[in-house]
Amino acid sequence: MPMNAAITGWGWHSPEMVLTNRDLEKMVHTTDDWIRRRTGIVERRIAGPGETTSTMCVLAAQKALAEAHLTAADLDLVICATTTPDYFLPATACLIQHRLGADRAGAFDLNAACSGFLYGISVASQFIHARTCKRILVTAGEVLSRFTNWEDRNTCILFGDGAAAVVLEATDQSAGVLSTVLGSRGDVEGLLTIEGGGTARPATAQTVADKDHLIRMRGNEVFKMAVRNMVQACHKALASAGLTLADVRAVIPHQANHRILLATQETLGLPSNRMYVNVDRYANTGASSLPIALGEYLKLHPGEPGDNYLLVAFGGGLTWAAAVVRWADIAAIRQARSDEPDAVAVAQRGKVVTR
Repeated sequence: MPMNAAITGWGWHSPEMVLTNRDLEKMVHTTDDWIRRRTGIVERRIAGPGETTSTMCVLAAQKALAEAHLTAADLDLVICATTTPDYFLPATACLIQHRLGADRAGAFDLNAACSGFLYGISVASQFIHARTCKRILVTAGEVLSRFTNWEDRNTCILFGDGAAAVVLEATDQSAGVLSTVLGSRGDVEGLLTIEGGGTARPATAQTVADKDHLIRMRGNEVFKMAVRNMVQACHKALASAGLTLADVRAVIPHQANHRILLATQETLGLPSNRMYVNVDRYANTGASSLPIALGEYLKLHPGEPGDNYLLVAFGGGLTWAAAVVRWADIAAIRQARSDEPDAVAVAQRGKVVTR
């Protein structure tokens, strides 16, 4: 019997510090009205001292595990989708794995920019389909404020910080991740980049002075590509799942800016009440924006078995992705766990534990 990958836990974390458009008026030549009209953003959250991608992901992961009624010891794998890792080495996922106490789990990072969460979901579901893993934690976190040029009014208004996580769990139900679509096109034109710090442009005093370690973006060109590719990815993901938009309870998109969301919604022919938007309160939080929106939506509208959700994103790289997720009977999945052999008892008998 094939194994499907169902979401059984979810959670998110946002820093306490709020940076409003009025605050930005004091930092750069802009106005609250201009930002709202251009992006739909009113405020964003900014990581404080000591907060990093891994610390925020741990907090989000703890909430997701609690929602799933699991512990870190139940996890087989930890994935972290991020563009802003704590370090080049060690991987941020390894730090999350250690701080959670997920001692049995492997861990690795994944960088597909704002599409990273959906890339992570796609990868994780393949491990479950192949029966290599049974329970996987997919985290997504960004501290984009530390890579933002606060003197560039075209980009500094767009970004915020945050983290989110979901638990994917094996089930034999006809539910979970029904389809995923991944796409990319190498950004040789430099439409959305952080050029400094890698092997092509190692860090020097000159790269720091030139602000090569900060985000640069050519917004108009990114806008056109984002709408076109997100719409196409949505259609492909729905077709692969054997569904239409009429079968979808809600579309949860990456929260880039309101103009992109509105154009995507209108091109899809989707009523506004079926696309969830929270960009006004968080701004663009990169890979974490979609799962934060998903978590908020589920808090307001709890999933029911059989509900279909369409998730879609576009990011630097350039990358794009879409996924169709059918809500599982989570209570039944939890009940089925009671039939599993106790991992500690099995280990004490000297047998290999695979959960």
